[in-house]
Amino acid sequence: MLIGCGLGHELSDLLTISAMKYDAPAVSRTTNLLLAARLTGKSQPASTLPSLASAYAVQAAVGETLGWFKDGPPRYWKTGGASRDAVLTHAPLPSSGIHVSPADLRREPFHFRGIEAEIALRIGEPIDAARAAMDRSPLVDAMCVAIEVVDSRWSAGMKAAPRIKLADLQSHGALVLGEWIPYAVRDWAVQCGRVEIGSRVQAFHGTHALGDPAWGLTTWVRHAVSQGYLIPAGTVVTTGTWCGLLMAEPGDSVRVVFEGIGEVSVRF
Repeated sequence: MLIGCGLGHELSDLLTISAMKYDAPAVSRTTNLLLAARLTGKSQPASTLPSLASAYAVQAAVGETLGWFKDGPPRYWKTGGASRDAVLTHAPLPSSGIHVSPADLRREPFHFRGIEAEIALRIGEPIDAARAAMDRSPLVDAMCVAIEVVDSRWSAGMKAAPRIKLADLQSHGALVLGEWIPYAVRDWAVQCGRVEIGSRVQAFHGTHALGDPAWGLTTWVRHAVSQGYLIPAGTVVTTGTWCGLLMAEPGDSVRVVFEGIGEVSVRF
């Protein structure tokens, strides 16, 4: 369903309010393009957005229209940034794109298959606005190895502008989760791992952009609550790549290993 075609009052109100905060026509136009991409499977020419706020408004509008969170707040998120000095960005993820390792995604209609080796964290407490106002990192009770499959609804792919990629859930395609283990503070600077894509192997060592996957959680909590979401206990947050962006092809099997934590695999 496209913007202006019989949407519920909440989304209509969101777009009306956005007229005072951001470029509402840009939000509506970008939302319609992303909805068209998701409903037809065809990538779309990139739009433009004036601000991060407008990109988050598009995330909310697409999720509302497609009913991603009609049964409750998001249970899966991604968060991250290029460095501790960068602006961290965030996206709620639809549960339809979450898979348990070993995952078989051969039938998924990806435009491309970017691979990011990540650590996902599981939140061990419910968080509301009052808890978020304490401005301290949330309790984490478990962690696992994850693969984020990077994809894009834009015809420009990874060359699309940053705000446009953020509107598209920061180029999210799917998330594959490994086996959960109890969370423990580690010396992440010496954390080793590797990505295997077919016969290709890339090793990494202490390469998380923020130095610690949990470093940005307080910022993510503030963002989620500011968007009107509660954070239930058990919410999963994947925290950014350790290997840059690697590319897989149809037919490839991909395996990611973090020494001392676990592994995860997916087949395309």
